[in-house]
Amino acid sequence: MNLSSWFLAFAGFAVLIVLHELGHFAAAKAVGMRVERFSLFFPPLLLKKKVGETEYALGALPLGGYVKISGMSPDEDLPDDVRTRAYTAQPVWKRVVVIAAGPAVNLLLAALLLFVFFWQIGLPEPRVGKIEPGLPAAGQLQQGDDLIAVDGRRGTPAELSDAIAAHRCAGAQTEGCKAATPAELLVVRDGRTMALEVTPVYDADAPGGGRPRLGFQFALGPRAPLAFGSAAEAALDRFWFVTRETVKLPARLFDAEQRKEITGVVGAYEITRQTILDDIANVVGILAIISLSLAIINLFPFLPLDGGHIFWALLEKVRRKPVSYATMERAGVVGFALVIGLFAIGFTNDLGRLFGEGFNVR
Repeated sequence: MNLSSWFLAFAGFAVLIVLHELGHFAAAKAVGMRVERFSLFFPPLLLKKKVGETEYALGALPLGGYVKISGMSPDEDLPDDVRTRAYTAQPVWKRVVVIAAGPAVNLLLAALLLFVFFWQIGLPEPRVGKIEPGLPAAGQLQQGDDLIAVDGRRGTPAELSDAIAAHRCAGAQTEGCKAATPAELLVVRDGRTMALEVTPVYDADAPGGGRPRLGFQFALGPRAPLAFGSAAEAALDRFWFVTRETVKLPARLFDAEQRKEITGVVGAYEITRQTILDDIANVVGILAIISLSLAIINLFPFLPLDGGHIFWALLEKVRRKPVSYATMERAGVVGFALVIGLFAIGFTNDLGRLFGEGFNVR
């Protein structure tokens, strides 16, 4: 199973890359651009075969893939019959469509995978585990209760804990103070659905830092697939959450603590592999999140990312004249430094986790 986990994780990443590049490839073909090469992974090339005007290749470095379109650089020396089909010779709308097609495929794939995950697989139902005596949960909750929602919202144990902790004391947060409002809990006990109101108290010694608590530990019950409408709502909510957090990624480079949380390619791969070993059904959700993150990061407005090409194409439209290639090259240094910085920090963090405390997937 260990060997198969490596293969399945690799296959999952390869599918995400292929679909992303297929988006660029199909769009370029559709608008009449000349595609010179479609490659899975980066050189040196292991295999290549030319079909028509396009060379299909497999590279040795499994860090991505690319579609080479004639004329991406205006300095390319192209024959007359190719020059009219070159990237830089096309109107802005065609260039934007071709570049945006890759991230668009990943966005659509992420939305579909998230919906399928919540509709057909579902999350393990949060369940009440050990109850601590002397705290609000005692006498209100029972071990084995299924905790369906807090304040009307479903979620993971971490999300439900955050919802409980949002009930703050009216004044200063001091040991033992009661929250100003009770948490509204929806639980299922022995097949009966019950609505309970339990007021959290502030615990200064809570694991991870002081916060309001009810005083119980979480356990996990069986998976609970959601109804069609609820699955769509949950998928949209998770889609927006991941998008929002990914957009914040560049800002994390400037915060020492948040830099430690950045995960790179190695980490994403290892998390996927460990998830396969732990519960293969969760891979659907993991790949959805990776696909969405890949799309959002690619849309950052910096060259050499897809968003950088879109930004300069739209700027040309606004200016009504092309931006000089020298200007784009200089600006691209910033984007390249950002990409390398993210990669280096993610890779360093991943190595630290691999040889340290691990990725805590289970």
